[in-house]
Amino acid sequence: MSSSTDADTPAVASHPRLAELALALGGFAIGTTEFVIMGLMNPIADNLAVDPQRVGYAISSYALGVVVGAPLISCLAARVPKRTLLIGLMLLFALGNVASALAPGFWSFVGLRFIAGLPHGAYFGVAALVAAAAVPWNQRARAVARVMLGLTVAILLGAPLGTWAGNQFGWPVAFASVGVIAATTALMVWLFVPFVPADRDASPLRELGALANQQVLFTLGIASVGFGGMFAVFSYVMPTLTEQAGMAEALGPLVLAIFGVGTLLGTLVGARVADWNLIRAIPLILTWCLVVQTVFFFVADWVAPALLFVGLVGTSIALGPAIQTRLMDVAGDAQTMAASLNHAAFNLANALGAWLAGWVIDQGAVWSSTGLVGAALAIGGILIFLAGRRAEKRA
Repeated sequence: MSSSTDADTPAVASHPRLAELALALGGFAIGTTEFVIMGLMNPIADNLAVDPQRVGYAISSYALGVVVGAPLISCLAARVPKRTLLIGLMLLFALGNVASALAPGFWSFVGLRFIAGLPHGAYFGVAALVAAAAVPWNQRARAVARVMLGLTVAILLGAPLGTWAGNQFGWPVAFASVGVIAATTALMVWLFVPFVPADRDASPLRELGALANQQVLFTLGIASVGFGGMFAVFSYVMPTLTEQAGMAEALGPLVLAIFGVGTLLGTLVGARVADWNLIRAIPLILTWCLVVQTVFFFVADWVAPALLFVGLVGTSIALGPAIQTRLMDVAGDAQTMAASLNHAAFNLANALGAWLAGWVIDQGAVWSSTGLVGAALAIGGILIFLAGRRAEKRA
C-alpha cells in the first residue's frame, strides 16, 4: 500500500463488530430499495396512473444513478474523510428514498429514483475499503463480505418484508422505511466508525487514474460480464417456474427466500475462497457459475430441482468479494474510484443479463434458456480474466 493510502486508513474501531454492523446496515437499506420495487410494480402503477411495465423506467433510472454516481462522487469527494463521506452518502440516500415516497407523479418518481441511486456505488466502495483496512491482509475478503451481507440479507428479508408492507399499507411506506434505515445507518457510522483525517494527496485526477489502469478495467469487465448470468436467470425466474415448471404463483415468496439463502451462502463461502487464493478464486467461482446456470436449463421442467438450482444460482454472488478485493490490489492510489466502480459494473451486469435473456426468449427459446445465457456470460467472464492475466504477465 502506498503512503497516501495509509494516510487515509481507518484507525482501529473501539467496537469493530458494531462498525461493521453499521456499514452492513447501509448495504441492507440499499439492497432493499433496489429489489423491493420489483414486488411493488402493480401498486405503484395503479397509484401513479401508468402501465405496470412503465415502472421499469424507475428501475432503470435508479441503475443509471448508480452508474453515474459512482465515478462522479469518487472524483468530487476525493479529499473528504471516509467516515464523513459515508455519513453524507447515507443522508443523501435517505433523502432520495423519502422524497420518492412523496413523489407527486410518475416522472418525478422516476427522477427521484435516479437521485436515490447516486450514492449506491460510492457507499459500497468506501464501506468495503474501510472494512478491509481494519483487518489483517489475509482477511480482507471476509471483511468485505460482512459488509455485503447487508445486501444479501436485504434480498432474503428486506425486499420481501418491504413488498408485504407496501402492499398492506401503500407502496410509499416501503421507500420511507428505507429512508429511516439509511438515517439510522448515518448515525451508527458516526458513533462506531472511527474518524481519520482525509488523505492530503488525494485528488480528482488521481482517482480518475483508475480509468486508465488496464488491470482495473479488466477486473471491471469480469464483473460486468461474469455477474450477468445471475441476473439473466433471476430476472425471469418467476415466469420460468410458473410457465415451464408449473409452479403455483403463491410460492413466489419461497422462490425469493431460496434465492436469498443462496446469495447469503455464496457471499460467505466466496469470501473464504478469495482469502485462500484470490487469483484462483475468480476463475473457480466463474466455473461454478457456468455449471449451475447450465444445469438450471436442464432441470427447470420440474419444480423441486428447479427451486434447488435457483438457490445455487444465487451463490453466484460469491464473485463479489473476490472482485472487490482484486480491485484493491490493482487500483494503486485510485482506491475509492475503483471500489465504487465495482458496483456500477454490478448494475451493468444486471442490465446486460436481463436484456440478453429477454432477447433470447423473444426469439422463441424456452424460459429456462436464461440459464444458457448465464453460462455464456460466465464463459465471457473467464475469457476476460485470462486476457487480463496474460496482459499482467506481459507487463
